[in-house]
Amino acid sequence: MESEGAAARGATFTDRDLRGARFVRCDLSGAVLRAVEVRDADVDAPWLADGGRLLVNGVDVVPFVEAELDRRFPGRDLRRASDPAGLRSAWAAVERTWTATLDRAADMPPGTVDVPVDGEWSFAQTLRHLVMATDTWLRRAILDLPAPYHPIGRPNAEYATDGHDLSVFRSDTPGYDEVLAVRAGRVTQVREFLAALTPELLAEPRRNPWDPDQPETVRSCLQVILSEEWEHHRYAVRDLDTIAAGTAG
Repeated sequence: MESEGAAARGATFTDRDLRGARFVRCDLSGAVLRAVEVRDADVDAPWLADGGRLLVNGVDVVPFVEAELDRRFPGRDLRRASDPAGLRSAWAAVERTWTATLDRAADMPPGTVDVPVDGEWSFAQTLRHLVMATDTWLRRAILDLPAPYHPIGRPNAEYATDGHDLSVFRSDTPGYDEVLAVRAGRVTQVREFLAALTPELLAEPRRNPWDPDQPETVRSCLQVILSEEWEHHRYAVRDLDTIAAGTAG
């Protein structure tokens, strides 16, 4: 039976009212919108800069979006560093940024860290996912540890639906102090790994943890960790702003 997604692929929508529609984890690559009303539309595409273009009225807006995000989040522009010193600087910027954001969350009303916004992860759940991301790309892909995952980690939707073993992860909700402690430990692990990094190690081959046939290097795995950190920090700040404004849904 054809899936709902496959049924819509290549379809044409003419004179349709899609006001307020919400598209989550949908592939809109190559979609063409003509004579459309897009005022107040909100597009979040974390892989926007990974290749391709996004044309708005014939203008590729990707470079503008990337430049503005780099301006808003100092240090984000370092996420594609490719040498040991650059990667250490990039991680130091990540640590500084998250420290400030953790302090901000701590100063907000009790329970803020557990508030989901618009059906997405809460602040605490985002930190748990970053534990899982570090475990995937450092402890599993780079270090090839036999038991890379901490039970407190939070898998993403793709992991949960692709037949992976979820039994390693806790089904209960851990306390925020525990989340902070585990997260701090993973941050330290990345810092210590980078401290001993050499150009030779950076170039060593690794296997993609999601697609073993896809070649990676230690360098590319570290760049994924950096990208994960900055994208989820952006989500976290966005949601803290929403909560602070009293408009969380």
